[in-house]
Amino acid sequence: MELICPAGTPAAFREAVDAGADGVYCGFRDETNARNFPGLNFEIEELREAIAYARARGVKTFVALNTFMTAGREALWYKRADEASNAKADALIVADFGLMAYVSEQHPQQRLHISVQASASNEDALAYLVENFGAARIVLPRTLTINDIARLSRRVRCELEVFVFGGLCVMAEGRCSLSSYATGKSPNMNGVCSPASHVRYRQVGADMVSDLGSFTINRFAANEPAGYPTLCKGRFEIGEARSYAFEDPVSLDVMDQLDDLRAAGVSALKVEGRQRGKAYIAEVVSTLRATLNAPQSERVRLLARLRALSEGQQTTHGAYEKRWR
Repeated sequence: MELICPAGTPAAFREAVDAGADGVYCGFRDETNARNFPGLNFEIEELREAIAYARARGVKTFVALNTFMTAGREALWYKRADEASNAKADALIVADFGLMAYVSEQHPQQRLHISVQASASNEDALAYLVENFGAARIVLPRTLTINDIARLSRRVRCELEVFVFGGLCVMAEGRCSLSSYATGKSPNMNGVCSPASHVRYRQVGADMVSDLGSFTINRFAANEPAGYPTLCKGRFEIGEARSYAFEDPVSLDVMDQLDDLRAAGVSALKVEGRQRGKAYIAEVVSTLRATLNAPQSERVRLLARLRALSEGQQTTHGAYEKRWR
């Protein structure tokens, strides 16, 4: 199984390559990619240099064009697809059907991967993408159990990639409107979830309060770690209870399920984290590479190193085991 790792900057890209990634995914510095934050991403010349650096070391480069095109402004997405293809990217990761059609028609030799944002999660959806756009690989949403994945792999004619480590989103990828409700910026259209321009922290007595736009998201006690405010990871009062209503601030980690994922027919293991710094990338990628190469008896010890890097210093199997609260 390939280890597919994130890079939000050229420096993080080189760290991922050097730490043992089989493939690195990155995006352009605009709304064509779903991590459209200040200080992140690549201009075309930086992308060309990154592709050359990776290829010289036997590593693949995947370019994420994983937002949905804005009506009347499709030219930006088409331009970026042209640039990435001409730069010899090993694959484009695409969410929008219109952009899939463009890539398959204008760049028929370009390998096409379907983004998790497309939310393709059943046999008919996967077959449609393969038959109509020549999809070579589909990144599955984080809504499926390992048994679900195994059933799909037996029935479709494409590679399957799954997330195994990193941040979690509300589990209906490509359909989130919470951020746009609070800030006017959509992760699906603008590539920005909970933009920093709308984030505020304020002290209220001994507590730290976090706001997103006009919404109070959370309140933290003096010695409690204060997380980044997103609506899906806010703490709310529901009846007489105060808890995380949508999802807890924890990270996904299913690396202890490696043998089951391999048996299920998974082709690639994906790490989330393009907004993370190069030190995080180096530690996570090197640890996961060592885990993939280690016997099962050594995996627990290796993976324990990653707990401190996880959100809230906690991890979950998420929907892979469907243990809902």
